Amino acid sequence: MDFIVQHLDYVFYSLAGICLVIELALLGMSGPLLFVALGCFVTGLLISLGVVQEVGTAAVVAAVCSAAAAALLWRPFKALQNRPPALQTSSDMVGRILPVTARITQQDGRVAYSGTIWLARLDASHHEPADEGDRVEVTSVDGTLLLVRPHSKS
Repeated sequence: MDFIVQHLDYVFYSLAGICLVIELALLGMSGPLLFVALGCFVTGLLISLGVVQEVGTAAVVAAVCSAAAAALLWRPFKALQNRPPALQTSSDMVGRILPVTARITQQDGRVAYSGTIWLARLDASHHEPADEGDRVEVTSVDGTLLLVRPHSKS
């Protein structure tokens, strides 16, 4: 027990590391242990700086810091987790002009490229359907779905 009391800052750093590893490995950054890890880390820093010196006080400080981290960071973390994935715009398909093989709307459609029929949909900024035989430009790629816009013939 004397070892723990003499090296209390290392105990809290270790607790922070263990919580962080469990959070990353098992929970996938869902939050609860991340806040405990932050509270333990801050408490370890305060012990190292000599601000906190007793075990009981350190436990209370860790709890308060964990609760404060949860209160401050819960919403931003949830917003980050619930954000839709960004569309892929780095594909070599972006910018290609392709023929429409089945009418393209906001819901579905088809284009031909390299001997293959691809699923296509109008991107969010365009609402006028592209009819079969028209040409469209690929604006982004979402998996195997091409987001397109009508090609201007200028």
